Amino acid sequence: MLAIVAAIVFVLALLFDLAEVTSDALDYQTLITLGLLLLALHLAGVGGGTDWRPRRYSRRRR
Repeated sequence: MLAIVAAIVFVLALLFDLAEVTSDALDYQTLITLGLLLLALHLAGVGGGTDWRPRRYSRRRR
């Protein structure tokens, strides 16, 4: 999930760079940094949707 968000952020950064949009708070370098952070979190396993709780397998007898 974070990899998809990172890809969207990278596309926005590319569009900002191509359109030469400048803003004090949000420019293409900030978006590149945010995209790299999200990609690093994805590679670290954050947001992978894993269940950290132990699974209890119970079998019902009929």
